[in-house]
Amino acid sequence: MPAKVFTLLLLCSLLAHAANGQTSRDDSISFSKLHFTHNKFVNNIFQQAVNSVKKTPDAGPDYSYLNGKSERPYMPYEGKIIRHIYVNTFNFDRSLTDTSKRDSSWATRAGNQLHKSTRKFVIRNNLFIKENTPINAFMLADNERFIRSQEYIHDARIIINEIPNNPDSVDITIYTKDLFSIGGGGASNGLNHINTDIYDANLAGMAQRLEVTGLYDYTRNSNFGYGALYKKDNVLHSFVDATVGYSVMNISPYSNEEQSTEYITLTRQLVSPYSRYAGGLTISENQAFNLYHIPDTNVYSSIFKYKYFLFDGWAGYSIGINKLTATNNTIRDRRFFAIRYYNRDFSQLPQQVLTPGGILFNPIFNSSRALLGQFTFFRQDYYKTQYIYGFGTTEDLPYGYNIAVTGGWHEQLNLQRPYAGLNVSDYIATGQGDFIQLFLKSGGFLYKNKVQDGSFLIGATAYSRIFFLNSTKIRQYINLSYTHLYNRVTYAPLYINNYYGIRGFLTDSAYGTRRLSIQLETEFYLKFKLLGFQFAPFPYGDLSLITPENGPYVHSSLYSSLGGGVRTRNENLIFETIELRAFFFPVAPNNMKGFKVVINSNIRFRYSSNYITAPDLVQLNSQ
Repeated sequence: MPAKVFTLLLLCSLLAHAANGQTSRDDSISFSKLHFTHNKFVNNIFQQAVNSVKKTPDAGPDYSYLNGKSERPYMPYEGKIIRHIYVNTFNFDRSLTDTSKRDSSWATRAGNQLHKSTRKFVIRNNLFIKENTPINAFMLADNERFIRSQEYIHDARIIINEIPNNPDSVDITIYTKDLFSIGGGGASNGLNHINTDIYDANLAGMAQRLEVTGLYDYTRNSNFGYGALYKKDNVLHSFVDATVGYSVMNISPYSNEEQSTEYITLTRQLVSPYSRYAGGLTISENQAFNLYHIPDTNVYSSIFKYKYFLFDGWAGYSIGINKLTATNNTIRDRRFFAIRYYNRDFSQLPQQVLTPGGILFNPIFNSSRALLGQFTFFRQDYYKTQYIYGFGTTEDLPYGYNIAVTGGWHEQLNLQRPYAGLNVSDYIATGQGDFIQLFLKSGGFLYKNKVQDGSFLIGATAYSRIFFLNSTKIRQYINLSYTHLYNRVTYAPLYINNYYGIRGFLTDSAYGTRRLSIQLETEFYLKFKLLGFQFAPFPYGDLSLITPENGPYVHSSLYSSLGGGVRTRNENLIFETIELRAFFFPVAPNNMKGFKVVINSNIRFRYSSNYITAPDLVQLNSQ
């Protein structure tokens, strides 16, 4: 795997390095608690948020971090009328830690010529709170979180301003800070393989993404590849995100081969428990070619040639939302019904890969259709915290429950069967800052009064509270899961090269029908910075036990991976977190034993979760 070499990284680092440049002060005031006027900037919005939630422990600024319920700062104002809503958008050269400071260095001035700040109407389009309505503390917290989840926003705060001599009304000010939205990079394996990528995730400050990719490979036919994508968030204040794209160099989700893709996607997430509708639509045409002239019969090549058309649409409605909240709008328990239809139609099937034991059948390459309905019962509230995936940016972790019951009809390989599934998650947040998710997935098809492709997955994920070693913040991560697949007919077998297995394990040669895995990792968030980049070294260890199909436990194979690495990120950049990880596989297939070092830039930098998802079959090899 070629190492990622970001050609714009140094330039963007300097452009986004607001905290360490020359500063000037303007438009700043001091404040006390939550009392200040709407037409002036708040001097330290972040510290105010810390104070309004919790500071742990009280030992100086290096030891403070957010840890508290999202709605807590707004509860004292419940029921008061919102008089006016004001919006202040900060460029990437400002900091919510101290809004009175602005970087005036030459690099930032150059960056400001390239970057357009988010327009205020864009932020207003992302509001579902309204003037002349009473404050709902939970909805206010939901809206702040939704704004913060936009890919071009670094952080957001909604502040309540009391009005002198008017105790029944308040003004609201919304503060947002941009990310430097222009990004790009490249990867090179000598001069024979070069790929590039450049994008603007907030083109003209109007919540639109334009991305162009390119590839040159001497061994490829043709030598050049290209792609383009355009995305517009929240089209016409509908909360629908629209994306269109075309590429001849997409990595196939089914193999290591590239595929050409043209597609359009519409998505409307459930932005708040007080929202009524959600849904999505994807239409795409996809084709893979043997562009590198590798024989289809190569044992380990995983090269396929195929062509398929995909139609995938779903829509859902929150049942009884008006009646449920008519008398008490703090009730957060919800019932949501959704229906989905998809048709993945292969007009050209790949030749199945030959292995020493014969043909390895992979059912993913067969046409399939499904009509699924799903009831979701949920209550999810959120904690504000930090240092889960990010280096200090605000992250929102859920607490509560989510139960999804799915049923419907499925057809694959001319085999038509009814389906039923269950997906349960329990989210736990302790007052000390521990976050735990317990999850259970189970499903199966019924055919001639017998259960086929029965699945059962149970596990837990936990992030410990933050511990301190001088100014270093430490979190422990653990992921434990057990999966059982029985009476397999059309489901793919269980693999360990995924979220439920061993990180960095790239081969699919280890598979079976029972899997037990554990992942451990400890992150050390250092105070040290270099050109605005922060660093978090980590050691890790993974173990997976996989049992072959129809085999007893004593025939199970144990695989492991040990190692460590470092993550780095500049919180002002649109770039995702960069990770260098060294793997050691003491127990692995012969072609994988030994050391491996990988640089990866596709690491998310903020925890994300949804209230509901599209109805689906239980997934056993992906999160």
